[in-house]
Formats: sequence, structure tokens, C-alpha cells
Amino acid sequence: MAKDTVRYPDDVVEEIDGLVEDGMFESKSEFYRFSAEYVLTLLDPDHEVETFNFDEIKSELNFADRNRKPTANADGGTFFLESVIAVRKHGLRGNYEAAERFIDTHYDQTDQECLILEELLGTYRQESSSTTN
Repeated sequence: MAKDTVRYPDDVVEEIDGLVEDGMFESKSEFYRFSAEYVLTLLDPDHEVETFNFDEIKSELNFADRNRKPTANADGGTFFLESVIAVRKHGLRGNYEAAERFIDTHYDQTDQECLILEELLGTYRQESSSTTN
């Protein structure tokens, strides 16, 4: 496997670090490999993917779900329900910045769903501060 050095703006690296920290990717290398292969498949449908677990990663990212507006009718399996679970997980662990990053990345700050998720996160912060007093 060839090694190539590429420089990225600090803001881009911070976003990638956040995705790795949130567990969306196992490592920055996995992110970079997947990203390059994904773009190549968009440009050339005949491109033969060599990245390990490419299809699995692609399906976990739910690109189709990200293109549609998340719904508040969490009837199971919706992106909003998955978001509640992600915010809850981060909140229970005290990873408030990761939860905020998740919300900010996936929702517009004026969306009803965003407000609900921020309120949920606020309850974990309040619980944490009340147990430390």
C-alpha cells in the first residue's frame, strides 16, 4: 500500500477528529481511505473499491438519511430516534461537547428536533451538576 502525505486545513482536521472521537470512524486513516474511495466511486462507477469494509461503512453512514430532513415522529428506526440515542449516550458519559458537535453537525439550530435534542442534553448537564454539589 502506498503512503501519501496530504495537508488539510485545521478546521477540517478538527471535524475529522470529532467523527473519530464520536466513533463514526475507527481512525483518521479509515476516514481518509473511505473518503477517497467514495469520491472515486462517484466519479467512476466502475471503480473497484479496495478499502476494507467499504460497503459496511457506507451503509452505516446512511447517506440517503442525511439528504432527507430528519423527522420528529420517532416511530423506530428514524434518524431522529438514532439522534436521541447518540445524545443520550454522550450525555450519560459526560461527553457534552461530543453531543453538541453531533447536534450541530446534523441539525439546523432552528429545527424543532434540534431544540428537543438540546433540551435532552441539558437534562444530563443538570443531573451531572446536581450530583457534584
